[in-house]
Order: sequence, then structure tokens, then C-alpha cells
Amino acid sequence: MRSSIIKSLSFLLLSCLISACTSGEFTSSSMQKLRAGAIVSTTGINESRLNELFTYSTIPDSIWSEMQGKTYKDNPYIKREDLRYVKFLHHEFEGNVRVGEMICNKAIARDLSEIFYELYLNNYLIERAVLPDYYDADDEKQMQANNTSSFCYRPVAGTAVLSNHAKGMAVDINTLYNPYCKVRKDGTLYVQPSTATQYCDREASFSHKIDKNDLAYKLFTAHGFLWGGDWKSVKDYQHFEKAE
Repeated sequence: MRSSIIKSLSFLLLSCLISACTSGEFTSSSMQKLRAGAIVSTTGINESRLNELFTYSTIPDSIWSEMQGKTYKDNPYIKREDLRYVKFLHHEFEGNVRVGEMICNKAIARDLSEIFYELYLNNYLIERAVLPDYYDADDEKQMQANNTSSFCYRPVAGTAVLSNHAKGMAVDINTLYNPYCKVRKDGTLYVQPSTATQYCDREASFSHKIDKNDLAYKLFTAHGFLWGGDWKSVKDYQHFEKAE
């Protein structure tokens, strides 16, 4: 718990320090110098060049180094050249605009860049979008933090089967409010994150709920993604995935 508090405070402090350095015109060059969580002043953004702030590229060496032993582990299925580094802006819950980062499969990098651009234009709220390595690739921790992410070499929750996140072909959005919910054979409910049981009730009214009227649902499905909320045996309301 103490470690989590320290990390949260460090994240906020870093954001405040970086935001103080982003006054004036904000360009794609400015964007590349910032990491996820940095607060950006919208007064410095040239709206006619806004799309230039939504990018994807090969993974920088510094990011790749951070991923080792966390989101990336040696395996025969996915290599560095199969992945891309996506950067974008997003509106968060406190009214700020922040930088977001994501690692995904190269097959969906353009999709994600276009989707996050449209979400931004429509003031869609995403609380946090940092790389899962910040949480030591602990899925429960990052879900409790309501983190939005894609690639992480890991199995499906509660199984030994590799997740589509392990290929970078899936994205989870606002994870706390859109949990993974499964009724076990004994009738008990398995929820991830464990703090999100109340949000398994999709008939309830609450903010940040992804359903078929939600813009994220509409954009992801328009780009050919499948939604975990449509699954039968489990419901994964945060989850969008695309076939390779």
C-alpha cells in the first residue's frame, strides 16, 4: 500500500513539474519529449495540426528497456518489431489534458491513433493511460488505478491461456468502471479488478460505463474490434480486441 501511495504521489508530482514546462506553442516535437501523465496546456495547441500529436512509431530504446521483465518477456510469439509505441492526448477526470502512452501490435497502431484522436475531439474522458510497466505489469494494480492500456505479455485472468494483450491486439479502457466479470461454476462472482464488483451491474447508472451507446464502443467496433461486453461465458466490459 505504501509503495502504491508513493508511486501515485510521484506520478502527480512528475505531471505538475512537466506541465510547468509546456507553456507556449505545443508541437509534435514538444509531445515527443513528454511521457504519459504530463499535463498539456490546450492554449498552446494549434488546432489545425492537432492530428500530428497522435502518433505511432517503433519502440524507443528507453521504453523497450523499461518493458523488460515486466510487460515484455522473452517468448516465441511476439517480438519488438511486431509492436508499436502510440502517443496521444486525452481528457481526464479532473478536467486536464494529459499525454497518454500505449504499446500495441503494429497491426492496430493506426486504428488506435485514429480512435484516440476522435475520442479527444469529443472530450471523451480517460482517467489514466500509462504503460503497465509503471505498475510492474501487475494487472490488478493497474485496473484498480483505472488505467487504459494494451500490450502486456500475460494470460487471460484466472487461466493459463495467453491473452490477446500478449500479442498487443487488445485494448482495455477505463478498467475500474468496466470490469471483467465471470460467474464461477459454484455461483460466485470473479471480478477483476477486485474493487469493481458494483460495476458488474450494467443496469445501474454510473459515469464512464462502456455500453453500446458509448463513443468508445462505436469507434472501436467501427474499426473492426470486438467488444468483451458481448461475450457469453464472461463479460469483459473494458476490453476491445481485433483479429490479426
